[in-house]
Amino acid sequence: MSCEPLRTLKALNARFIRNFVTNDAEAHDAIIHTRFVCVMPNGARLDRKSYLKRWATAFDPEEFVYFDYRNESISIFANVALVRATNKHVRLSRGTENVGMTVYTDTYLEEQGNWKCIQAQLTPVTAGHYPGDETIIRAWVNGRPKTD
Repeated sequence: MSCEPLRTLKALNARFIRNFVTNDAEAHDAIIHTRFVCVMPNGARLDRKSYLKRWATAFDPEEFVYFDYRNESISIFANVALVRATNKHVRLSRGTENVGMTVYTDTYLEEQGNWKCIQAQLTPVTAGHYPGDETIIRAWVNGRPKTD
């Protein structure tokens, strides 16, 4: 198997997360399938239209004082791929910082040479299963890229 699909999916994952941090629903619309569905951490399912509406305002840099994605793993099965990673967030609520992590699995389908996300599934992670900081790929502080 060529490395090209892996490079493409890594770039799509980075774009997916960047779209979230920048509330860029228009750019995000271009990488999700017309039949896309999102399974939220509470089990609720969002159709594409509802998901994109939420996406446009979901990231508030005053609430998400820290956000990263880490521990990326990509598995390709012919024209289907699973892109898995974990987000760490520090959210400010009424002056209190709350730390949490969510693992996501984005399922991509390749059609006519293009990969589109057909489903995103989010699952809360308990503290005993947090991936380490050494697996961080990219981080943001108050919506701005973190530089070391």
